[in-house]
Amino acid sequence: MESNKLAVIFPGMGYHSDKPLLYYAKKFAREHGYEVVDIKYDFQVRAKDIMADKETKNEVFYHAVGEAEKQLEDVDFASYDSVMFIGKSIGTTVAAYIDKTHEISATHIVFTPVPETFEHLKKESGLVLHGTADPWCDTKLVEEKCKELKLHLYKVEGANHSLEIGDAFIDVAQLPGIIGAVKMYVEKLT
Repeated sequence: MESNKLAVIFPGMGYHSDKPLLYYAKKFAREHGYEVVDIKYDFQVRAKDIMADKETKNEVFYHAVGEAEKQLEDVDFASYDSVMFIGKSIGTTVAAYIDKTHEISATHIVFTPVPETFEHLKKESGLVLHGTADPWCDTKLVEEKCKELKLHLYKVEGANHSLEIGDAFIDVAQLPGIIGAVKMYVEKLT
């Protein structure tokens, strides 16, 4: 039986879909009847090498958009009743850009956005999960943009860009709350 729901996974640089946030979000989507498309990028640079380099960051973004669009070119988004884009870091920007550019009207699960993500996200389009110690995106900006765009926000106090604080036991203990927020949000949609 074919699904009438589609989830597209947009990973980050160095944060592929087999890492905890995307792995469990993808697993959860499948359990709730979503067909899953897993985007993969071929990055030639590391994330930390572009953090302060706007030009290279922009090149990497458009490279990722091009790769994602190639992998999605045969997807008929209009044939699905529900489309969810699940992104991490730069993947959140790629997802929001593709959604806006191709007028897909997807719902977004936004794991650790970067500031550019908010330039493309539509109003009332999803859930943002952010660590308050994330060096890639200031908490005040995330709060302001979530309020302005009427996005749901789940914050993890003291967490970094992987929604971790650096203590394995605490990081594992926080994961059910993070994925639970995703679960509650998605279940409200259905």
